[in-house]
Amino acid sequence: PDWHQGVIGILAARIREQTHRPTIAFAPDDDGVSLKGSARSIPGLHIRDALAVVDAKSPGLMKKFGGHAMAAGMTIARDDLEAFSKAFDEAVRDTLKPEDLEAAIITDGPLAPAELNLDTAYLLKRSGPWGQHFPEPLFDGEFKVVSQRIVGENHLKLVLQPAEGGGIIDAIAFNTGPEVPDYTRSGARVVYKPDANTFRGRTNLQLMVDYLEPLNLDGV
Repeated sequence: PDWHQGVIGILAARIREQTHRPTIAFAPDDDGVSLKGSARSIPGLHIRDALAVVDAKSPGLMKKFGGHAMAAGMTIARDDLEAFSKAFDEAVRDTLKPEDLEAAIITDGPLAPAELNLDTAYLLKRSGPWGQHFPEPLFDGEFKVVSQRIVGENHLKLVLQPAEGGGIIDAIAFNTGPEVPDYTRSGARVVYKPDANTFRGRTNLQLMVDYLEPLNLDGV
């Protein structure tokens, strides 16, 4: 109840990531009688369309709402939270299929070591914009982990090398928390997006990590 409206979008996104469920977080509005909500969705559910279904079936339940496929916002009366929760849950259940609730990661496969360069990152950047039904390319591969460290308390900074050989590559995984496995022992399977990162006037390839898990490269 005492959380600020400015953080509920981050909260909804974190819960969505951990549970793979459409999530709405609410915080009290300044008027003292309303709640402001911030919604984050998963593939398969257009969150604004789901809210439109709620509005059509229960006119006036939301004072206002808006958004797009993956994120939205709304305002409801504090006393209507339970009724809204039921209406939203019904709209979601009518839309999503069981397979939509499986947190599968679909990638475009691996990139060869020779393709892991700035030219590829720039090519992908020029090929957008990406959206709900035209997702940004996502790749996966097996890597040796040369080094790893936590930066900013919650982010994992990595130096990788393709398991089949090649140059070393910087990578970063956001919001991993401070407790992570020692990937330097096992190597890692990494799901990533190539990105051009500029730091102190120099631009290098950096992999933006969506997911990683330990991988025993020695086969033991």
